[in-house]
Amino acid sequence: MIITPDVDKLIDLAIMEDYSSGDATTNSLIPMDLPGEAVLIADENGILAGLEVSLQVFRKIDKNISITNTIPDGTELQKGSEIATINGSLGSILTGERTSLNFLRKLSGVATETRKYVDLVRHTEAKIVDTRKTTPGFRTLEKYAVRMGGGFNHRQNLSDGILIKDNHIQTLCKQNLDLKAVIKKAINNASHTIKVEIEVETISNVKIALDAGADIIMLDNMTLSDMAEAVTICKGKATTEASGGINLSSVRKIAETGVDLISVGAITHSAPNLDLSMDIKQ
Repeated sequence: MIITPDVDKLIDLAIMEDYSSGDATTNSLIPMDLPGEAVLIADENGILAGLEVSLQVFRKIDKNISITNTIPDGTELQKGSEIATINGSLGSILTGERTSLNFLRKLSGVATETRKYVDLVRHTEAKIVDTRKTTPGFRTLEKYAVRMGGGFNHRQNLSDGILIKDNHIQTLCKQNLDLKAVIKKAINNASHTIKVEIEVETISNVKIALDAGADIIMLDNMTLSDMAEAVTICKGKATTEASGGINLSSVRKIAETGVDLISVGAITHSAPNLDLSMDIKQ
């Protein structure tokens, strides 16, 4: 991946968080001119994501460190897979170890969790998409990891599209606007390049949203039967998106209703870190 300015700042922040006053252990034990080699290793099966960010930590700590034998993000890791080799000052390598692994473990965890969902709906046309339920400061990275796992990105930020949710509707009720009027207002005030999505919970509101001209209809916490009916109603008229507490146990049946998109907050906010480590070679 390309290291964008915001990601570069995040790497700097992470290094300073761990290294603001030096590395007392390494400084007291390891001569900084002692050369050596280390390897990043997968300790469990999963999907690799964030390697370039992880390696950039070492490069920032010591510009003389060299990296070889890398494999691309999106690679399916097996337990014992070697991910990259790091050569240079062992003191510098040890100082950067934890910060580097924190990035790699977190992002590979998101990619791995995403792939689980993608595999469960592969027999359908449904796409797994993420949400804005991301770790503050990590959104660009976590959404990249979702793509590495085979998923797709929803909005990057609030400017990427109009998504009318229940609290927007409740707020506009104070101006005596009903659901159809809310959607019409959004369409009238939107740029021609922006789509309008509306969150609904009932079939009657699906019909109202279609009549009002919504581009995407989010089916929030609907039963499978209602979801299937909504898909039939919307076919060829609007994109359908399933949402609301979707997990690994429910995603397959939801996909089989025929929805176009399935948004899953858990792939970013609840993905466990992938077990990865670094070993110093003898």
